[in-house]
Amino acid sequence: MLGSPRPLCTFSPSGFKCTLTRFILPSRQVDFRLLPILGILYAFAVVDRANLGLARTAGMQHDLRLDIGSRYSIISCIFFIPQLPSNLLLRKLGVTNWLGFCVISWGCVQLSMGFVPSWEYLGLCRVLLGAFEAGFFPALIYIITTWYTRHEVQKRLAAFYLISVVIGGFSAILAYAITFLNGRYGIPGWSWIFIIEGALTIFFGCVAWAFLPNFPDQNRFLTPAQTTLILERVESDRGDSVPDGLTVQKVLVHLSDWTIWAYGLMFLCVTMPAYAISYFLTLILRGMGWSVENSLLLSAPPFIFAAVSIMFFAWLSDKYCQRALVIGIQTGITILGMCLTGFTAQPGWRYLGLFLANAGSGGCIPGILAYASNNVVSHTKRAVSTAVIVSFGGIGGIFATTVFRQADAPSYLPGIYATIACQVLLLMLLAITTAYFWAQNKRIRRESLMKGQEEQRFLYTL
Repeated sequence: MLGSPRPLCTFSPSGFKCTLTRFILPSRQVDFRLLPILGILYAFAVVDRANLGLARTAGMQHDLRLDIGSRYSIISCIFFIPQLPSNLLLRKLGVTNWLGFCVISWGCVQLSMGFVPSWEYLGLCRVLLGAFEAGFFPALIYIITTWYTRHEVQKRLAAFYLISVVIGGFSAILAYAITFLNGRYGIPGWSWIFIIEGALTIFFGCVAWAFLPNFPDQNRFLTPAQTTLILERVESDRGDSVPDGLTVQKVLVHLSDWTIWAYGLMFLCVTMPAYAISYFLTLILRGMGWSVENSLLLSAPPFIFAAVSIMFFAWLSDKYCQRALVIGIQTGITILGMCLTGFTAQPGWRYLGLFLANAGSGGCIPGILAYASNNVVSHTKRAVSTAVIVSFGGIGGIFATTVFRQADAPSYLPGIYATIACQVLLLMLLAITTAYFWAQNKRIRRESLMKGQEEQRFLYTL
């Protein structure tokens, strides 16, 4: 167990240089070992859950009769039902074992979806897909936040998310290429989408099982000195480098913190448009008058633009240690994008709206996760809060699939109205939590001054 944290830099130029050099090396090693693997895995999670719309455009709707009633909405929504928190098991099972199992399992389910004979079997596969993916995203966020200090974390969250956005953006082009296999071995093109992408998911799940690092205090790829430096920096930043014990009482205490539920509602508000765009982008483009082929190809550019925007705002947020302001700006961009897509008639303006809405909502996802993780201390509370927040994200997915209904095509106006309302709610919750944290920081500074404490206590990130 660590003692008092040692200063990470001194006012001596030589001392500062030495400490900086000592840190950069392990930090870069962690970046290169952790972020690419997690980014690729999350990309396949996004692709595997969102390729339903691509397969539908490629002919699945006709073969499985998804055009009857609300079948497509049911198939989209049912994915989120089994999503339950799993972070509390992560410490016991280990990062590589748990994530490797989740990824390989949902890859097998994804591959199986290429052989379903009816929409009922497709629904069963979607339930299993949701069950195996449920433990992945909250675990991924939890892992990243244990390796970095508070004002380094959003760039890292954005980096892995950027990888997933870029790969996810090109998934439509990949799906378009795969459809040329239509009829090969008697298998339709939409089935090949599930088969090939499922096989790729299984492959990268095996890679993750072999190479993904564990928690900082359990890793085997850094030297003991480098591990100590990583832990010292986390301890100096927020005082929770050493995992605390897990008890039911602790979990209940953490769940009584209203800010965790506020974060969850904010995450619901931002994942709702993100999921809606993932599931319905190609369908919205089809409604604008483009052909199937052009709809698939035009799905990629909004994700490429979003990747650049996400990284820029993450850099801005970490550089100036501002979370709420940057989230607010991106929420405004989302509202503007939704208004352009929903309330303009020209396809060009509607398409521009998809660029803005995708970039704004996509950027808020790592922003809110960083905002939440910055204001949580202790491994147990971080595990609980991340599980709650990501579970609310699943509810956002359910909401998206129910308000963007096939019956409302091609304008999807009820979904547009619901998305704008969610963004307004997000801004209200953001203002309330920020005002609360500002008041808490003011109290902490006043108490520290009265007690004559030289070292500043933990302050909330605004």
